[in-house]
Amino acid sequence: MDFEQLRQLEAIAREGTLSAAARTLHLSQPALSRSLQRLEAELGQSLFDRPGRRLVLNEAGRVALEHAGRILREEQAMRTALDDVARRTRALRVGAVAPAPLWRLTSLIIERFPGLVLTSQSLGREEVEEGVVSGELDLGISLRPHPLPSVRSAWLMVENLAVALPAEHALANREQVTAAELDGETFLLLADIGFWRERCDRYLPHSQFVVQEDRGVFEQLVKSSPLPHFVSDAPALSALASDRVVVPIRDAMAHATFFLLLRPGGRSEATDVFDWVRSRVG
Repeated sequence: MDFEQLRQLEAIAREGTLSAAARTLHLSQPALSRSLQRLEAELGQSLFDRPGRRLVLNEAGRVALEHAGRILREEQAMRTALDDVARRTRALRVGAVAPAPLWRLTSLIIERFPGLVLTSQSLGREEVEEGVVSGELDLGISLRPHPLPSVRSAWLMVENLAVALPAEHALANREQVTAAELDGETFLLLADIGFWRERCDRYLPHSQFVVQEDRGVFEQLVKSSPLPHFVSDAPALSALASDRVVVPIRDAMAHATFFLLLRPGGRSEATDVFDWVRSRVG
């Protein structure tokens, strides 16, 4: 016995003839007749009286139909519940140009959609914008609103960099510094900082960077090394300043505004997230 046979039982009882039931089920009449015979053989009882060409439920058939309906309703409830689980746990694909706005997005999602899962990629601005348009990304985080008006854009956050210097450093007593004044220094640098690495290479062409992929090792080096490093006003990174003197960087290279991007017509979960974020930070 399977669910399809129970659906066929309901259709035959409702339509009253094999031919009418076969049409509604998009089956041939002989195939439906054989399926009913197998069901009756498995249950060990005839389910219908057969006056002429009509099929009328007998007492056993009425009992079987009642239980069949209950089973099919439970099956549908199970499928609905499983679909809901799949919808909640199916990861949203997010591409971001930097880690800080991704952490900000994640914290906002946890507030409203705690069961939603994200998979993230660190990408360049053009890759993020193209990924949103193509549908390869459900959401994007970029440095500007999307140039296509069909793509929805919402302000997400601003991030500002400063430099953390040893107290004895020549620039430690300054209220602000410029990139030109920092150029030529050797810096400790985390590896996965997105577009910030490109800005460091562009605006500090004479500097050297000691790049560390492991965040724990990086934090140990910050404590033990006299080398300067960059800090962000993003909450997840601000603690890295430790006992250093933090000096803001005046140039535009140290400031970034991030936007959340959404392609209309994509997944409803992505739209829900976009609208929630816009209402929270807009």
